[in-house]
Amino acid sequence: MRKSCIKVLKREGEPIRKALLEMDLLDNSARIISEDDHLYLPLTEELQESQLMNLPGEFELTENEFKEQKGQLKLEDLLDDIPHFEVVGDIALVEDDVPEPLKVADAIMKVKKNVKTVLAAMSPVEGEFRTRRFRTIAGETRTSTTHKEYGCRYYIDLERAYFTPRLATERSRILTQIQDGQTVVDMFAGVGPYSIMIAKKSPNIRVIAIDKNPNAVEFLRHNVKLNSATNVEAIEGDANIEAQKFASVADHVIMNLPHNANEFLDAAVKLCAPNAIIHYYDITHEDDLFESSLKLIEEAAERAGRTTELIEARIVRSYAPHQFNVCIEVKVI
Repeated sequence: MRKSCIKVLKREGEPIRKALLEMDLLDNSARIISEDDHLYLPLTEELQESQLMNLPGEFELTENEFKEQKGQLKLEDLLDDIPHFEVVGDIALVEDDVPEPLKVADAIMKVKKNVKTVLAAMSPVEGEFRTRRFRTIAGETRTSTTHKEYGCRYYIDLERAYFTPRLATERSRILTQIQDGQTVVDMFAGVGPYSIMIAKKSPNIRVIAIDKNPNAVEFLRHNVKLNSATNVEAIEGDANIEAQKFASVADHVIMNLPHNANEFLDAAVKLCAPNAIIHYYDITHEDDLFESSLKLIEEAAERAGRTTELIEARIVRSYAPHQFNVCIEVKVI
């Protein structure tokens, strides 16, 4: 099977192999190739610029033909139907209605050796602080873990603050747009996955990270120290109110609050310096992916005497049947 891969000198291969494992980018279903003085490390996906930045040493991106890794246990070897699940740190999350939960949990823990706990979500994301309730199916009874993503570490308690690893690639995409010396306001920062990744790109980037959930801000401040991201200002408060203190300072405004971000658009525009970019996230129906949301952004700009220029409107991921998580990026002039 032909796959994207990293070509690296054997003597420099181990640090990159470990880094790819941490970022869940090393494809364990394919056998690593050793040829002359080089290793070829198979990848699970095409690497983004920010992912490349977090890899040590010198290497080359290329393609190669790989053989299947024999003896590698897969979920399909243990289960007839593979349920949807995600892994945060050493915790696997499944839906509460998953059939045969103990069998599923056992299979996940056998295949994903780093998983120590399997939790079932007993509720959707709910409430003002967008949290969920869980029950333990197998393993250690806890909801806290440390998640690694693109060279950053985030301590999280999943019942006290919202986090999803499914936006990792999206966070990486935003990172590539941030320039040295710019100011970024993360209006709904949570435990810091956007803010800290951006701050670590350069000490000359100023990041203002706001969240209303006191638990999330507690973890955010912990994660700032954990990642030595000294250029993050962590603020507990309502983004509509806090925006008044930072009028016209932002070169980028991140609005990752699907379902409710429209309630903060006036504040977001107020934050914008001339030609700043708003990264607006929403959950929309397939019949109206972008138009209504874009109109809300334009109306907020008009109320402030500003105009907008659409940069990009894109689907981030599927959210539910006929619904999508979208990102609309506009320049506020």
